[in-house]
Amino acid sequence: MGVTRDFFMMLSQNKVLNSGAKRWGLKLGAHTVVAGTTIPEMIKSVHQLNQKGISVTIDNLGEFVFEKQEAIDAKVQILEVIDAIHEYNLDAHISLKPTQLGLDIEYQFCLNNLREIVTKANEYNIFINFDMEDHGHLQPSFNLLDELSKDYSNIGTVIQAYFYQAEADIEKYKDYRLRIVKGAYKEPANLAFQDKKEIDQNYIKLIEYHLLNGKFTSIATHDHHVINHVKKFVEEHNIPKDKFEFQMLYGFRKELQLELAGEGYNFCTYVPFGIDWYGYFMRRLAERPQNLNLVAKQVFNKKTNTLIGIGTTAFLLGRISKKNINK
Repeated sequence: MGVTRDFFMMLSQNKVLNSGAKRWGLKLGAHTVVAGTTIPEMIKSVHQLNQKGISVTIDNLGEFVFEKQEAIDAKVQILEVIDAIHEYNLDAHISLKPTQLGLDIEYQFCLNNLREIVTKANEYNIFINFDMEDHGHLQPSFNLLDELSKDYSNIGTVIQAYFYQAEADIEKYKDYRLRIVKGAYKEPANLAFQDKKEIDQNYIKLIEYHLLNGKFTSIATHDHHVINHVKKFVEEHNIPKDKFEFQMLYGFRKELQLELAGEGYNFCTYVPFGIDWYGYFMRRLAERPQNLNLVAKQVFNKKTNTLIGIGTTAFLLGRISKKNINK
């Protein structure tokens, strides 16, 4: 599993492949996991989910943002999404990554961009979730949340269960709406659990803590074992359904999403859109390679296999070069 995870993470971070995926667009088959490249296309997908009793969190995809203009463009797009949520009365909120708004450029610049987004969302009573990224961005992202929380209450964030510090973080931010995930990045052993069993155990521990002590819990998983455990836990502890929701990614386990919504549970689908889809998709496969089985028949066609094949070649060449250097 480690090699598979490393492989997909390598693909997600390859700028050449990300650029190529933009040119090929959703012709590669990514339309099954990405809700279009434009706001109108995304709105259509969100409306269809809302009609089925499913709320959504919308992610305007973006990778490798190191220029101010690109961050400003992303901000403008997100502001337009907020306006669209309000105009079309969608059951939706926003998920965003601070790096897309300039965190790797300048902290204050990113804070100003986020403040503008949160202010607009607050006017419409729309929630903004700060997605967490790799460990290098962890504390700066928490700092942004802390700063904006002085003036706004319509914000929350993500706790990643593979981090050793996750238990302390979830206690600190128990009064926030939190999405709890296992974690999608490759992190060093001195900072994060490496064993799947340990990550799963910590994941359940964090979920249970926040269900009992937190404001609102978003349980992001495709694992029916975890879902069944949560169902029993909330029943045993008389936790009302309006205190939590299940979350899954757009295009994954569609029947289970509808089943949970039909059972009366709050259900939220993570809906990504935009041309910058490739890194997002590869991280999903790195996070849980079993996801490959869920979408393989829908997604992988000749062009997609070619793209991954290029990545495989690059990966193998890199390994060979490293071995030769070390001889």
